[in-house]
Amino acid sequence: MAKILIVDDEERIREVVKEYALISGYDVAEACDGLEAIELISNEDFDCVILDIMMPRLDGFSACKQIRRIKNVPIIMLSARQEEYDKLFGFELGVDDYVVKPFSPKELMARVKAVVDRMKGKENAVFRLRGLEIDFEGRQVIVDGQKAALTPKEIDLLLYMVKNKNIALSREKLLEEVWDYDYFGDDRTVDTHIKMLRHNLKDYRDHIVTIRGMGYKFEA
Repeated sequence: MAKILIVDDEERIREVVKEYALISGYDVAEACDGLEAIELISNEDFDCVILDIMMPRLDGFSACKQIRRIKNVPIIMLSARQEEYDKLFGFELGVDDYVVKPFSPKELMARVKAVVDRMKGKENAVFRLRGLEIDFEGRQVIVDGQKAALTPKEIDLLLYMVKNKNIALSREKLLEEVWDYDYFGDDRTVDTHIKMLRHNLKDYRDHIVTIRGMGYKFEA
């Protein structure tokens, strides 16, 4: 169940948003100002933050800046003002969406769902195994905090194997899928790239397992 944080100094607004969020199947927490929100976010994980701008003690813009230093969580900003400057400034701070008061609670929940789904999609595009991080969209591999210097074909090979992790893949299958059907070569090409890939993965090389007489698999 996704969990959202509602941050607004107006109790009535928090109650209305909470009611619709619960109906929509979300777990809900509340904060009455930016400072309370930052404290909660520092100690808990949220899938989305609904953040009002005009609040006592710490306004939404200032809270947003601090939240961005703590967690990469989607933020939907609420404001009673419609000025373009406020919207642009919010987006510059990394706000994911901007809703002007008064708003439709149903529309707000639709926007919450959109940013939560988008964030889940981004998470699914990154494979992590201890200190090994593989970014499918960015096509980069991080090994213990350092970017691995892989060739484009090594990246193609690793991405395909990770997408099919724990599945035994023949050399012929790897040649077809990674080098395309019209590649005129032999399976030693696969062996050579596997050797270099293992070298570049360092302490994670053993996750590429040799299947004797057949090929390889990425074991996770």
